[in-house]
Amino acid sequence: MSLQSAALSRVKPSATLAADQKARELKAQGRDVISLAAGEPDFDTPDNIKEAAIQAIRAGKTKYTNVDGIPELKEAIVAKFKRENGLEYKPAQVNVSPGGKPVIYNAMVATLNPGDEVVIPTPYWVSYPDMVLLAGGVPVPAPTSAETGFKLQPEALERAITPRTRWIILNSPSNPSGAAYTKAELRALADVLLRHPHVWILTDDMYEHLVFDDFEFWTIAQVEPALYERTLTMNGVSKAYAMTGWRIGYAAGPEPLIKLMAKVMSQSTSNPSSISQWAAVEALNGPQDFIKPNAKLFQERRDLVVSMLNQARGINCPTPEGAFYVYPSVEGLIGKKAPSGKVIQSDEDFAVELLETEGVSVVFGGAFGLSPFFRISYATSNQVLEEACSRIQRFCASVG
Repeated sequence: MSLQSAALSRVKPSATLAADQKARELKAQGRDVISLAAGEPDFDTPDNIKEAAIQAIRAGKTKYTNVDGIPELKEAIVAKFKRENGLEYKPAQVNVSPGGKPVIYNAMVATLNPGDEVVIPTPYWVSYPDMVLLAGGVPVPAPTSAETGFKLQPEALERAITPRTRWIILNSPSNPSGAAYTKAELRALADVLLRHPHVWILTDDMYEHLVFDDFEFWTIAQVEPALYERTLTMNGVSKAYAMTGWRIGYAAGPEPLIKLMAKVMSQSTSNPSSISQWAAVEALNGPQDFIKPNAKLFQERRDLVVSMLNQARGINCPTPEGAFYVYPSVEGLIGKKAPSGKVIQSDEDFAVELLETEGVSVVFGGAFGLSPFFRISYATSNQVLEEACSRIQRFCASVG
């Protein structure tokens, strides 16, 4: 008898974590490896946020808390949604979880029955479909293309919805493509969703503050108030505040859903770290003046990477609106021979050969549901990015 459950057997390990782990192992063996696989800001957590955590420890705020968040953090989240998104919530409508991923997982576990469908635009963050599978649901990919800027079109959404559809997951700006929806584009999707009142919306806004070129961020419940009662608006402190390891994600939505998510937490993770919660209070309530300069640095890195990758033979790299990823096509290299003698037949082959030949770790597009592409995280220094892109150019030039 297999030790692994039937539910877990349907799930793949995270490809992004696997690529980053492989790079770490090669580095430990003495290889010169540049990893552009993990999506993590290279900035340090701001000092005021660290100090708030230290003060919380000294004040003895180290005990169990309310299962889905301390009142002070829920109030800070309510204030954030009103201040930045024009959305009105009560603390009872707020969930705080130990990271953004648990927010999504708890919502799926709380609401999905076997056979329920969840529409997920491709390319998607690697964890969305597998979390749906673990919760007993059926992920339904809704394809996009580079030609549409990797954004879901209303017609594709309409085709993907069936009577079994329970949720759609929208991620803007997107991991892995960096695509961000304008107000008009969200309006068009909202018009479709208004025709299907049985479909709930989970909007993953984790990269809200990382938008470029004067792009104006909108979230769907803000664009269409009629969807407010069936939208879970998710965010967190990991990206904008460089707090990945602190593990605080949050969401706001209808109170009955929030109660169900808290019920899941009460029998699984229980509360997020008390210390991290107090740090997140300071993150949301404290100075916000470092966010725009950080976004400006990411924009400069984006421009550097897009420019250098578009000079590589066989690669076409679109310019994303946000996040800190690019999602270039390697269609021009498929069918060609790598320096090892192996024919590149897929984006996964490309990623493997690039790592072996030049020591650059990227994540292949198949992991995100759309090939032949690959994802680069440019959340590192210009110097590292220049070296990595030079190696990619050299690898592409050697493919024949």
